[in-house]
Amino acid sequence: MTASTPLRLLLVNDTDRPMAQLHAALTAAGYLVVAEAQGAAELLQLVDSQSPDIIIIDTESPSRDTLEQLALMGHAAPRPVVMFAEQGGLPAIQAAVSAGVTAYVVDQVAASRLAPIIDMARVKFEEDARLKKRLLQMEEQLAERKLIERAKGILMERRQLSEADAYALLRSQAMQSGLRLAELSRQLINSSKLLG
Repeated sequence: MTASTPLRLLLVNDTDRPMAQLHAALTAAGYLVVAEAQGAAELLQLVDSQSPDIIIIDTESPSRDTLEQLALMGHAAPRPVVMFAEQGGLPAIQAAVSAGVTAYVVDQVAASRLAPIIDMARVKFEEDARLKKRLLQMEEQLAERKLIERAKGILMERRQLSEADAYALLRSQAMQSGLRLAELSRQLINSSKLLG
């Protein structure tokens, strides 16, 4: 965060108490509060219209509605979420983290601790995003490998080829047709289904 580009925060008040003190502390710490919401009902709309960098939620204990809105936001427009809650307990924390909360902080927080908590939430969110991306890549690679193995099996059976020869044929055909090996394998599998 620099003086010219402060982090943009969306505050969500899920309690009856006013958020003026938290708002003032965040502003004093150099953050830009772009919007405040009373409850999480308008969370997706505000994330879409205000494009905050981080969501800050003040709650006694996360409600089911709030957690559902966070989960929806996590799929549509993921953001780091810091939740300040009065009540802890493992079930509440697990539910919050499952819904996409990056940092769950029990009790009121001194203004001096806000920046480190927000920074930690950002770092954890970015690391989680990297891990999710890596997992997705690995799942895609595994799915492609399975396609290639099935296609090799079809060639081995129909053309009486060795595994190495079937793979070489697939590779050669993929290069000639300008297709990725997995895509060619998918086409071969689909064609073999049609031909029986």
